[in-house]
Amino acid sequence: MYAESDLLPLSALQHICFCERQCALIHVEQVWLENRFTAEGRIMHDRVDSGKSETRRDVRISFAVSLRSLRLGLVGKADAVEFHREKGSDGKTIWRPFPVEYKRGRPKKNNCDKIQLCAQALCLEEMLRHRIDGGALFYGKTRRRQDVALDDELRMETEEMSRRLHALFNARKTPKPVFDQRCPNCSFISYCLPETLDGKKSAGRYLKAIREGK
Repeated sequence: MYAESDLLPLSALQHICFCERQCALIHVEQVWLENRFTAEGRIMHDRVDSGKSETRRDVRISFAVSLRSLRLGLVGKADAVEFHREKGSDGKTIWRPFPVEYKRGRPKKNNCDKIQLCAQALCLEEMLRHRIDGGALFYGKTRRRQDVALDDELRMETEEMSRRLHALFNARKTPKPVFDQRCPNCSFISYCLPETLDGKKSAGRYLKAIREGK
C-alpha cells in the first residue's frame, strides 16, 4: 500500500506507456507543450469534466468521478462512470459500474488507452469493493465506443505500468530521447529534440549539417 503523499496522477500511465521521456518531461520536469492534437483533446475533455450526473432509463452517468487506489498508488478522475441497473442473484437491484474514457483520435494499436481505462476500473474496484469486468473508450474521430474487456492480462499489464511509473518518479531522472515513428506528431518534439539528442548523431556532425544546410 502507498501513502497518500506517494499517489501519482493516473493520467501519467497513458504518458509512460506512450513514451517514458515524455512522461518524465510532463510529470517530473513539469513541462507542458500544446499542439493541435492536445488542444482538441483538452476541449473534448472540457465537455465531460462538469462533475454532473445524468439518468437514462436503466443507466446513471456520473462525470469527472474522483478516483484513488492506495494499492496502485494512483489518484485522478474518470471522464465518466456509467452505473447499469441489474438484478442481483438475490433479486435485489444493483448498479454495476462501467468506466468510459474519452479520447480525441482513433483506436490505437498499443494498449496505452486500455491501460488508463483499466487503472480507472481498478481504482473503482478498490473504492466500491465491486468487480468490474468491462469499460469503454470513446474516440472523437470515429464517434464510436470501443468496448474493452478488463481481463487478467490487461490487469497485469496495468499493474506493471503503475510500478514503472513509480520507479520513474523515484529516480527523478528524465530518460534520454529515442527518435522513432512516435516523434513527428508529439507536441514535445521541439523541446525533446530526439533527432539531435538520441546519441546517434555527434554534436560535430550535427553542427556540420547545419553549416551545410542539410
